[in-house]
Amino acid sequence: MQAMVLRAAGQPLVRSEVPTPRPGAGEALVRVAACAVCRTDLHVVDGELPDPKLPLIPGHEVVGRIEELGEGVDGFRIGERVGIPWLGWTCGECNFCRSDRENLCRRARFTGYTIEGGYGGYIAADARFCFRIPDSYDDVSAAPLLCAGLIGYRSLRMAGEGKRLGLYGFGAAAHIVAQIARHEGRNIFAFTRPGDAEAQRFARRLGVTWAGGSDEAAPEKLDAAIIFAPIGALVPAALRAVDRGGIVVCGGIHMSDIPQFPYRDLWHERKICSVANLTRRDGEEFMELARRVPIRIETRTFALDQANGALEALRAGKLTGAAVLVP
Repeated sequence: MQAMVLRAAGQPLVRSEVPTPRPGAGEALVRVAACAVCRTDLHVVDGELPDPKLPLIPGHEVVGRIEELGEGVDGFRIGERVGIPWLGWTCGECNFCRSDRENLCRRARFTGYTIEGGYGGYIAADARFCFRIPDSYDDVSAAPLLCAGLIGYRSLRMAGEGKRLGLYGFGAAAHIVAQIARHEGRNIFAFTRPGDAEAQRFARRLGVTWAGGSDEAAPEKLDAAIIFAPIGALVPAALRAVDRGGIVVCGGIHMSDIPQFPYRDLWHERKICSVANLTRRDGEEFMELARRVPIRIETRTFALDQANGALEALRAGKLTGAAVLVP
């Protein structure tokens, strides 16, 4: 099969002919219909995440149809559409797995990072970590749900139930979260790159209360803020933006260093927390929510062999919504 392969960190992906995987016990072989391009893919390719499997097929926002089932797989059938997320395997034995925190499993394996991903024609995935996709989304629109949606959903839940929510970095995840939060009756304040008028117009089209640059102050104090942009300097800025008792959630897997800030910015019971991976419960809850809430997914499609161009567009901040590769 054709795949885009990372051979060394910091190098462009190479279009390659690789063997089509075979499903092992407990696995499903899925023919890829679409794979969204995530900022985490960029961190893997750029070498900002340590020790990836090399050579590696990246990609962890995968939608496709089951072509073959390995021994012992129950609950799925040939031809069924499924989604494959970042979390690809957990041990089920450690204290985190046994306490419903499998996202923190020390032995976890991750799609498109430590196991092969979806930038190719086929992928073999542990069927226990595959999700059914709501029928109301086509393949391209569904792909960003598998990480931008899932991690955004987990971040939103960790942000609490406050009505005034700030979103720093208005890309794939934020544009999904904003629609869910509006459905819940919240007011959304979108912070973009300074001077990014296009991103601010995009946010306003989705019904946010306010949109401006991350160097601007919101018109009122926030109850919570979620940071999707991988910029550590936004953490002190978000702390200053939230009200007493507010929470700042860091929704990315990688972020530049957080600069020193005075204790007064944290005082009055403000909190900072990070989001790590997802659980299968997150996935089930989010897919059920996506069935009920008509989320409009903004996408730009690329052919598989244009994966490097999609990554560069993401790196340069030239995407509105999510990039999606279509094999």
